[in-house]
Amino acid sequence: MTFVSLRLMVKAFHQPVRALSTTAALARDGSESWLSKLLVRKIEPTKESHSRMLSDKEIIYELHTHNIRPDSVGPYMDNYKKSVEIVSSKKNLTIELIGSWSVEVGDLDQCLHLWRYTGGFEMVDQTKKALHDDPDYVKLTQERGTYLRSRHLQYLLAFSYWPQLALRKDKNIYEIRSYRLKPGTMIEWGNNWARAINYRQNNDEAFAGFFSQIGRLYNVHHIWCYKDLLSRKETRESAWRSPGWDECVAYTVPLIREMHCRILIPTEFSPTK
Repeated sequence: MTFVSLRLMVKAFHQPVRALSTTAALARDGSESWLSKLLVRKIEPTKESHSRMLSDKEIIYELHTHNIRPDSVGPYMDNYKKSVEIVSSKKNLTIELIGSWSVEVGDLDQCLHLWRYTGGFEMVDQTKKALHDDPDYVKLTQERGTYLRSRHLQYLLAFSYWPQLALRKDKNIYEIRSYRLKPGTMIEWGNNWARAINYRQNNDEAFAGFFSQIGRLYNVHHIWCYKDLLSRKETRESAWRSPGWDECVAYTVPLIREMHCRILIPTEFSPTK
């Protein structure tokens, strides 16, 4: 090999992927070459939306994330409790609070509130209109803004393979593990976790699993329930001893762009304890 040809090979290797032609990625017999498999990630076409394939219920979940001013946590809690009471009093709306938590480890001075709508986005629209027309609720919302540093809202769907959501009693802690996935990988994530969830049900720790519909997209939230931090440690170590769990983790880790976890404590007015 001459020095000139070597330079040409190096230059070609450092060209952006978009400069590669489709014909160059094919072998002479028309099959895919090793280079095509390495550089091109294929997403299988489908006649159904990914959300319909992953979730089989007309139930919408609403996740509020509120970052509270450190000197306003008490007034904020009182305010939100009154808001929950107003929403619960509207019997014509099929909306219910599932859980309210404050963050114990992770993003401190933060609260998460999970609501469930039965009736799809039509009920979301009806609820928004009804609350907008309630002067007491509007007043509480405006007051709440003075207690916050920032807030975020997501509409979520539940993964169909996740165990049915059941409210917990007694005293528990929760862990929410949030993942930002690479676009186009949600189906792969669902296929792997449909198997992986079987390794995480021995101690009834699986509380809920969601993926985002509106808000930050390609977000996944897994919520786990434990008696305490020691129980969390023992449960997670037990999963790693189960044959097959390590393979599920190995397949899903490359799909993740970012992840973080928070330990949550139920608030006084949280339906799940």
